[in-house]
Amino acid sequence: MQQSSFKGRFIVGLIIAFIGWMIYINQTEENPVTGQKQHLTLTPSQEISLGLESAPVMAREMGGEVSASDPHAQEVQKIGTYLVDHTIAKKSPWKFKFHLIADTKTINAFALPGGQIFITQGLYDKLQTEAQLAGVLSHEMGHVIERHSAQQMAKSQLGQVLIVAVGAAASDPNHQTYGPTLVASLVNQMFQLRYSRHDESEADTWGLKLMSEAGYDPKAMIQVMEILKASGSRGQTPEIFQTHPNPELRIQQIEAYLKEHPPEANLSEGKKLKDLSNSTEEKS
Repeated sequence: MQQSSFKGRFIVGLIIAFIGWMIYINQTEENPVTGQKQHLTLTPSQEISLGLESAPVMAREMGGEVSASDPHAQEVQKIGTYLVDHTIAKKSPWKFKFHLIADTKTINAFALPGGQIFITQGLYDKLQTEAQLAGVLSHEMGHVIERHSAQQMAKSQLGQVLIVAVGAAASDPNHQTYGPTLVASLVNQMFQLRYSRHDESEADTWGLKLMSEAGYDPKAMIQVMEILKASGSRGQTPEIFQTHPNPELRIQQIEAYLKEHPPEANLSEGKKLKDLSNSTEEKS
């Protein structure tokens, strides 16, 4: 009797997992920039709408957005807009907008679906040149172009279905058991972390490409990694480390890419961001 009950639960679990997998496999779209087929549940217009609706909430949760009249916020928007106007990003459907968040303690940058890109004041203050800022912003633009957020949402939905399937198959009507479900949940989280780290490396490559297209020296991305590494070594662990690969690994990957794709000799680091602050203080 118990064996029959187990077989029934196992079959139900398999059916749930199969349906979830088929839905995931059949929900595909072609990336309008890369041309690659991706498993997604959102269209580009839905991503843009979701990002626009989420941006004010994200800014509010992180201490608010720095005023548009602030010279640092203007610099973020200026460099971001320049990157869009002078790269392949201009041909994409994404509606890029760049935000400076008034959080001086958190060292982070992130992108919402559809083109809303954020950098905290804490990270901005550690950057030294326009090229370094361009490196951070172009990395986040890479996430948007690759539709990483939408992909993660689709994978997360599949993961939740698989968790339900495991729970249905392993449930014991006589003894309440949570072990298998918790294990499945943990495995799902680990897969999400792995995918996320792959996405970060992919976004680094996009950042180097976009920087070069826009005329910025991509070697500045290595400087950004060194800044992040130094920030972590002083006992203040940047939030950016939670999902990004180790800076040492990223530096190795960036150097390998630049060795294979040598940048042109005339690329610029741009002006120093500290000069911007000093000139603004003198005017005021």
